[in-house]
Amino acid sequence: MTPYLFIGPALLLLVAFSFLPIIIALVISFTDMNIGGLANWSQISFVGISNFIRLFQDPVFLQSMWNTLLYVVIGVPLAIISSFVIALFLKLVTDRMSSTFRVIYYMPSITNIVAIAVVWGFLYNQQYGLFNYLLSMVDLQAVPWLEHPFVAKISLIIMAVWKSNGVSMLIFLAALQSIPRIYYEAADIDGANRWQKLWNITLPSMRFATFFVTVTTLIAWLQFFEEPFVMTDGGPLNGTNSIALFIYQEGFQSSEFGYGASASFVLFAIIIVATLVQFKFRKADQ
Repeated sequence: MTPYLFIGPALLLLVAFSFLPIIIALVISFTDMNIGGLANWSQISFVGISNFIRLFQDPVFLQSMWNTLLYVVIGVPLAIISSFVIALFLKLVTDRMSSTFRVIYYMPSITNIVAIAVVWGFLYNQQYGLFNYLLSMVDLQAVPWLEHPFVAKISLIIMAVWKSNGVSMLIFLAALQSIPRIYYEAADIDGANRWQKLWNITLPSMRFATFFVTVTTLIAWLQFFEEPFVMTDGGPLNGTNSIALFIYQEGFQSSEFGYGASASFVLFAIIIVATLVQFKFRKADQ
């Protein structure tokens, strides 16, 4: 009985703030609930799966799915590789330099997205931005960083990768520091070079850290919201709209709670499938 008393409060909180909202959102997704329905529940009607059918006929939602796919395909590998390279660099430098650069690389992760948007908005400004100024110095044309639908997606990915490096870098760095030095000493005796040590010792020893970073990074990029919301509001021409931003627009800006909830469950299903696939690959790898 005593173990249940200890886990009881945590279990109650988990049910109240995680499972119960999911069940309520699932029920709402099968209704036409809007802001009027909040005041008078009699106005809410059960509509079955019509919200889900409408979603896959909505060009804005389909565009959001395509944009999210591009964010994941381009952004996730870039975020993981850049974090690993930074961690590897910090492992090679002196302790003092490592401490300094850890602070520098981690700062964007805890900086408010609005402050970041102000700075990067200046960098991306087509007329007065720093990036276009640097391009003009080598006689290259100005780039519409946030004005062209595809270029704007790439611009948001660059900013998000820069912002997300801090946490993943710390995880990789901790994993690098936990590798026993005896492995490298044995490799030195055998005459292995740096690439052989990286490929045969470092990368295999970091499988679990890489798997953890991959899963969490993928889930975070599937929920890509803050950057397009603050920087472009989904524009231009819905070119940067993500599924998470679509849910916010429908649920809170248009007050179509039922429609927004159905979109959230499509995203939920995508995340579950993507996570299960990664666990399947992980199990096969073991």
